[in-house]
Amino acid sequence: MLELRPNCECCDRDLPPESAAAMICTFECTFCCDCAERTLGGVCPNCGGNLVRRPLRPAAMLQKYPASKRRVLKAEGCPQRAA
Repeated sequence: MLELRPNCECCDRDLPPESAAAMICTFECTFCCDCAERTLGGVCPNCGGNLVRRPLRPAAMLQKYPASKRRVLKAEGCPQRAA
């Protein structure tokens, strides 16, 4: 089950479970769409995998399986991807 992390690892933007702006890799590293596209070029800086839109969990399932409250933030920030 997806962890649904609450923030962007680069800029710390809030990404609630219902947000369409959340992007993830296969390891669930989580980024906002702005950082994922503009800063990272669609590539996860942690694993090198591609970033895709995080699926939305239906509200009824959120009650039974709540999103994570654990915030992950890259202390050094995210590296700018070469174009």
